[in-house]
Amino acid sequence: MLAKRQLPEFVCDAVNLEGIPFTLPEIQTLLDGITVGGHKVGDQHIALNQADAWRALFQWIEQDQFAITAERICALHGIAAKDEALEWGKFRSGGVTIAGTNYIPPRADALAELFVQMADEASEIEDVYDRAIYFFLTMARRQFFYDVNKRMGRFVMNGLLLSCGFPAINLPAKRQLEFNQLMLAFYDTGDQKEMNDFLRSCLEEKIIAIMKE
Repeated sequence: MLAKRQLPEFVCDAVNLEGIPFTLPEIQTLLDGITVGGHKVGDQHIALNQADAWRALFQWIEQDQFAITAERICALHGIAAKDEALEWGKFRSGGVTIAGTNYIPPRADALAELFVQMADEASEIEDVYDRAIYFFLTMARRQFFYDVNKRMGRFVMNGLLLSCGFPAINLPAKRQLEFNQLMLAFYDTGDQKEMNDFLRSCLEEKIIAIMKE
């Protein structure tokens, strides 16, 4: 319920982190089915894709159908990245790079096996927040898709948290610089500790307080 009410905020922060300058009222208007002047049609499409992906995630969780499998995650990518990524709804078929770092993501032909390995390793992590954050960071670093990797990692992270009854982690756009700097360092080293600490610091105290009532 709380996550559904935060949908406009989730979408607004997600697109702002991608450099698309929507305000929260503009996102709320867009989600109400009314176009917003002064923005590119493509940018509005990306925002609506994010909302549709969140709605699909909510539905899967409510129907106990959420699962971190390659098939399910590719289906979600097919919604979130439609008409944005080079390919959507499936793992990338070629190589990619990440701007600002010398780190090279794995070869495309290794992705299926690496996804299974990621899920197996995550199953050994007891703390649900550590497990959820592990999925986000590992998906971002391995770049399973041509584009929308960080957003997909956040969907998986929050899908896991919500399905376990825990508050979602929203990355506020106002912390974009800090997020980008920490992610570049993470890409180079693979050490998740600083990013784990950062993501936990993004948990909203007001949401935690409501859940404790």
